[in-house]
Amino acid sequence: MLKNPEIVFCDNHILVVAKPAGMPTQDVDTHELSLEQYAKQWIKKKYEKPGNVFLHAIHRLDKPVAGLVIFARTSKALSRLQEMQRERQIEKVYLAYVEGILLNKKQDLVHYLYHEEFRSLVVSSSHPEGKKAELHYDVLKENPVFSLLKIVLVTGRYHQIRSQLSAIGHPILGDKKYGSKIPYQGLGIALFHTKVTFLHPVTKEKLTFEIPFPDERSIQNLI
Repeated sequence: MLKNPEIVFCDNHILVVAKPAGMPTQDVDTHELSLEQYAKQWIKKKYEKPGNVFLHAIHRLDKPVAGLVIFARTSKALSRLQEMQRERQIEKVYLAYVEGILLNKKQDLVHYLYHEEFRSLVVSSSHPEGKKAELHYDVLKENPVFSLLKIVLVTGRYHQIRSQLSAIGHPILGDKKYGSKIPYQGLGIALFHTKVTFLHPVTKEKLTFEIPFPDERSIQNLI
């Protein structure tokens, strides 16, 4: 389990960092350190940079979610990565431990989500503010208590994975907000952004970054 942020990759254009559960991706209205602040401090020290550091997150992870976050270090990289994000050219793979055994071992989930305050609600397709949310999952392992899913996002809605899995009756372990009855470690939920693939915004090289995730034995010790 990640206890502190880990620098996975850095060059002149991008920075990839592994975020621990319990840390916000970007600044919030509290005094707690965000991943973005941590990364700026790391760059400032590493490269002995005077003044402000340019750094922007391309995507965010919810505070209780651990995993990979991509940052742009230049305005050129930022605009190109944002375009890739809009065009769905950044492939993100998540792993989640969810309650129970799923009847369908692989499935495309399609829902419409309404972003309420600090929460995402599943609504009908006719809802005026509902946004289409799509993902694909495969069951990798299962036992009588929980299942391990590999999840590939098609869209990137607010709390999408958490809301959609809850909607089919299999909330993520520890996600009380979305109905989980099984406790998990104090600061997080059992959802991990473990792999990301995209083209480098300048060199166009295909990049893949992957971090390990907790195995079933360690999960058993946390619930």
